[in-house]
Amino acid sequence: MNSTLNNRRIVVGITGSIAAYKACELIRRLREAGAEVQTVLTEHGTAFIGEQTLLTLSGRAVLTDLFSAGNRWEPEHVAISDWADACIIAPATANVIGKVAAGIADDVLTSLVMAMRCPVIVAPAMNVNMYENPIVQANIDKLKGLGYHIVEPESGYLACGYEGKGRLAATPKLVAALEEALAGK
Repeated sequence: MNSTLNNRRIVVGITGSIAAYKACELIRRLREAGAEVQTVLTEHGTAFIGEQTLLTLSGRAVLTDLFSAGNRWEPEHVAISDWADACIIAPATANVIGKVAAGIADDVLTSLVMAMRCPVIVAPAMNVNMYENPIVQANIDKLKGLGYHIVEPESGYLACGYEGKGRLAATPKLVAALEEALAGK
């Protein structure tokens, strides 16, 4: 397989956005390209997508909790951060963007991101008013300045009934962002 993603280990973080269902297509595309995928689902993400779906698509147990490692001695979020070649948070809510920008690590996804040494891609998805909020924009700018890769959301009809910028970027754009990050661009 001639792909930047072949034999790469990708973490897909899924947060509490209606766009969480779109992560399924992203995971499928990554697996088709030869990548290993580890999914991380936030507590609020579980309201929108089930662990069994993610397990089936990724072929790996879903991380949902900092303390779910059972009797393993190695902290799971540290082990996965060492394992990963790249991480993409898609969809990324205003909440998770704010936590990462502030260095808050109070769940498995934000703890994992704080331990990452590989490229981290953030793909926002939210209501247009939330996305345009100056605090959210400042947090996104801060992440950009810290070296995080941001995949801008698209404009269009949103699940909340509004129209505007806030839709999760299309899967091909997310895959391209991962490929670019892994290629060092």
